[in-house]
Amino acid sequence: FFFSYFPETDGVTFRIQISVKELLDTDILLKLLFHLPVSYPSTLPEISVNSDKLTRAQCMDIKDKLLEQAKKHLSEPMVHELVLWIQQHLKYVIKQPATVCNEKTTLSKGASTEDAIWMLLLHLDHMRAKAKYVKTVEKWASDLRLTGRLMFMGKIILILLQGDRSNIKEYLILQKTSKVDVDSSGKKCKEKMISVLCETKVQSQHKRFQMFEVKEYSTLVELQKEFETAGLAALFSEFVPPLLK
Repeated sequence: FFFSYFPETDGVTFRIQISVKELLDTDILLKLLFHLPVSYPSTLPEISVNSDKLTRAQCMDIKDKLLEQAKKHLSEPMVHELVLWIQQHLKYVIKQPATVCNEKTTLSKGASTEDAIWMLLLHLDHMRAKAKYVKTVEKWASDLRLTGRLMFMGKIILILLQGDRSNIKEYLILQKTSKVDVDSSGKKCKEKMISVLCETKVQSQHKRFQMFEVKEYSTLVELQKEFETAGLAALFSEFVPPLLK
């Protein structure tokens, strides 16, 4: 069992590592990240789940089940309860028959905007450790099955992502809570200079990106064409020109 916490202006982040015995008596190391907003426990925590022994889908199932449990403990401290619960129930969560999952998906289709494809546009102020930072963003996009672009144009750095809304939310948690860059003294630091310019459902006129790519543009016109090709001209004109001021 490993535990650490990081106080932040918008709440507290807990990282908890636990080892859980699975059905075949193999140990599974679960890495749980709880971001508790200032209004916690009357607001649910944001949860991220990772494990080298489990698939991304299984990690998402665990996260969904933890959030379901969290709702039962609303208005009372719950992190300890959630950790105990997953230690006792992990084998049931990851051994659910596929039919149950498919049935749940079918029922919620159309009823929930969570099933739609979402888009996120982020603006980064700078990247000091550029090579490492770019590699990290590429890995997160790949792990969370997100497509889009990491775009550099002069001093402007934009990240445009498309994918499941829950995966987009998880990307944001990783982006805000991981040490992705270095400060002026070369010490690892979290991303504090990030702006969410837009988070919206992908509309029919928007073209879906097939992969995640890192691209550099020498002029604003080149960058504008990238947005226009993707059917995102309105997004460009609303959010990008103000960044040049």
